[in-house]
Amino acid sequence: QVQVVESGGGLVQPGGSLRLSCAASGGIVSINTMGWHRQAPGKQRELVASMASDRSTVYADSVKGRFTISRSNAKNTVYLQMDSLKPEDTAVYYCLYSGWGQDSWGQGTQVTVSS
Repeated sequence: QVQVVESGGGLVQPGGSLRLSCAASGGIVSINTMGWHRQAPGKQRELVASMASDRSTVYADSVKGRFTISRSNAKNTVYLQMDSLKPEDTAVYYCLYSGWGQDSWGQGTQVTVSS
């Protein structure tokens, strides 16, 4: 079973930046996708960005041009650089590892954008 651990959330003012990290361990397969989803209060969980092991990416329209996903295959770690943050980015951010039909979610990290 793959374990996923996120870090890097916090409180930031509008227009600020945060960087999230997610490390996966245990049973990693070389062909996989790692990414970030978020869930705001009263809303459904949604995809923010993901990156496959071949480095192809998917971004939600709402974050294009502001967020950047990257990864280190050697470290089985994915990062989310979030710039120009807006109050509507406030949510719990979850990391997802998907590989060989197995999905593993992290516990989530809170991101709050507020003045």
